[in-house]
Amino acid sequence: MTQLSHPAHSLLEHLDGFSVIIDAERERADIVLDRPPFNIISMAQRDQLRLVFESLDENPAVRVIVLRAVGEHFSSGGDIRGFLDATPEHVSKLAWNIAAPARCSKPVIAANRGFCFGVGFEISLACDFRIVSETARYALPEQKLGQIPGSGGSARLQKMVGITRTKDVVMRSRRIPGQQAYDWGIATECVPDAELERATDALAEELRVFSPIAQRTAKKLLNDTEDSTLAIAIELEGHCYSRLRGSDDFREGVEAFHQKRKANFIGS
Repeated sequence: MTQLSHPAHSLLEHLDGFSVIIDAERERADIVLDRPPFNIISMAQRDQLRLVFESLDENPAVRVIVLRAVGEHFSSGGDIRGFLDATPEHVSKLAWNIAAPARCSKPVIAANRGFCFGVGFEISLACDFRIVSETARYALPEQKLGQIPGSGGSARLQKMVGITRTKDVVMRSRRIPGQQAYDWGIATECVPDAELERATDALAEELRVFSPIAQRTAKKLLNDTEDSTLAIAIELEGHCYSRLRGSDDFREGVEAFHQKRKANFIGS
């Protein structure tokens, strides 16, 4: 297993239903769901996924994180029995755990094929980019269990597609095909199933050539201003722009542009 460090390292000694692969040469980390055939996500796994994202966020060898799965399905959702066995305190942390990709300062790509239900959909929604294959089916089926999404699914989806479409998905437990997810603006790209890995690799390679500090700033700015007024968003954008004006990477970018060469960003 890839060595990871975290203050709660004991929870990472035996990863539950997934693995972590760090490719230092490509500056990439893959979090791979691996509980076939449906990659059901356990309660303990949610805690570990949060810790892994936090660990990778602090790892200087990693520029881009990819969340993917083995087999024909990304994840059919969570361990249903686990909800009944978990304490109220544990359940109250579910949304915080699943929001880990959004809090991570680095770009996070979700590669989705097949079933992407419940928490599988919710953690994908918390990522920055979603590459889907034509076989992908997104759904929040909690109404069939007498429940509602509990890890940010309905809230994030409503921000992306509006209240009417979100009610259609949540209140009817509707399955959204990959192409429709792309048409609605949920997915970044929809590709044939055989092209999912290629498209994911291409995006990861594209993202890692940009300035790390500029990417961190852009991600935080966009996340922080999602609910703000236009005036506040413009004001904060100006402050972030001004801050980056003094960075080594901005100077390198300007010099590379004028010298007609590839920039060598260092992240400061």
